[in-house]
Amino acid sequence: MSEPALSIRNLVRIYETEGERLEVLRGADLDLYPGELVGLVGPSGSGKSSLLHAAALLEKPTAGEVIIEGRDGLLLSDRQRTAVRRRQIGFVYQFHHLLPELDALENVALPRRIAGARASEAREAAMERLQALGLGQRLAHRPGQLSGGEQQRVAIARALVNKPQILLADEPTGNLDPNTSDQVFDALRAACRDAGAAALVATHNLALAERMDRVVTLVEGVVRPYERPAG
Repeated sequence: MSEPALSIRNLVRIYETEGERLEVLRGADLDLYPGELVGLVGPSGSGKSSLLHAAALLEKPTAGEVIIEGRDGLLLSDRQRTAVRRRQIGFVYQFHHLLPELDALENVALPRRIAGARASEAREAAMERLQALGLGQRLAHRPGQLSGGEQQRVAIARALVNKPQILLADEPTGNLDPNTSDQVFDALRAACRDAGAAALVATHNLALAERMDRVVTLVEGVVRPYERPAG
C-alpha cells in the first residue's frame, strides 16, 4: 500500500468559553491515501469541521499531529503552513465563498496566481478545470449569474486548480437540492479521480457517503469505521 497523503494522529480539540470546556476531538486518528475518497459522517457538533480545519492547517488543535509529506504541519511556521496549503491542500466549503466581483474563470485562476503562476498559465489551468466540470460555457459568468450547483462546481475547480494531493470538503452539497447534490458529488468524485487526489468529504447525506471508497464517523471525538444501524 502507498504512503498516506495525510495522516492525523491523536488529534485533540478543546474549546473553552466563559468557563465552559468542550472537548470535541479526543485523540482522533485517520490515514487518507492517494486517490481515495472517504466520507466523514456524524451529527452536528460531533467535530467534523474541527477535524477538517485542523487537517487543512487552517486551525491549530489543542494537541496532535497532521502529517503531510512526512512532516507535522502543526510544527511549521505560519509561512510554511501557508505554503503547504497552497501547494498540497484544496478546501471546499458548504457555501462556496466565491468572490462576487470575479467571473468563474477569474475565481478559479486566483489561487494559481497567488501560488506564483503567470496570468496566462493560471487562466489556462482554470479553464481546463472548469471545462472538466462541465462549465466551459460559463467561464465569463459571475457567481450571481450561476446556479447553486454551478457555483459549487466552480468552488471545486478552484480547490483543485493547484493540483493538490489532498482535497477536504465540508458539507459541499449541504445547501443543494437532492438532484443538484448528486450532480455536484459526481463532479467532485470525477475531478478527484482525475487528479489522483485523496479526498475527505464531510456530509450529512449517508447515501452520498456510501458511494465513496469508505466511510468513517466521529464517536465521542474519535474516528471509527461507520456502521449502518441495523434495520
